[in-house]
Amino acid sequence: MAETIFGLFKAEVIWPNGPWKGLEEVEFAVLEWVDWFNNQRLLEPIGDIPPAEFEAMYYERQEGSAKEAGLN
Repeated sequence: MAETIFGLFKAEVIWPNGPWKGLEEVEFAVLEWVDWFNNQRLLEPIGDIPPAEFEAMYYERQEGSAKEAGLN
């Protein structure tokens, strides 16, 4: 799976935006892409919401279920 993510990253960021002037430029591009990938991209299989939003909803539901069961 890591190879798939690396390939996607290279195809979307590294190859189209090069040549790069230095390592710092690449590091910022990585941070921007990871932020987009986790917090902004809409993922169709989970309801067209960002992965971070889906994860937050999951943990909110888990807490609610635990409270209902008297575990918290």
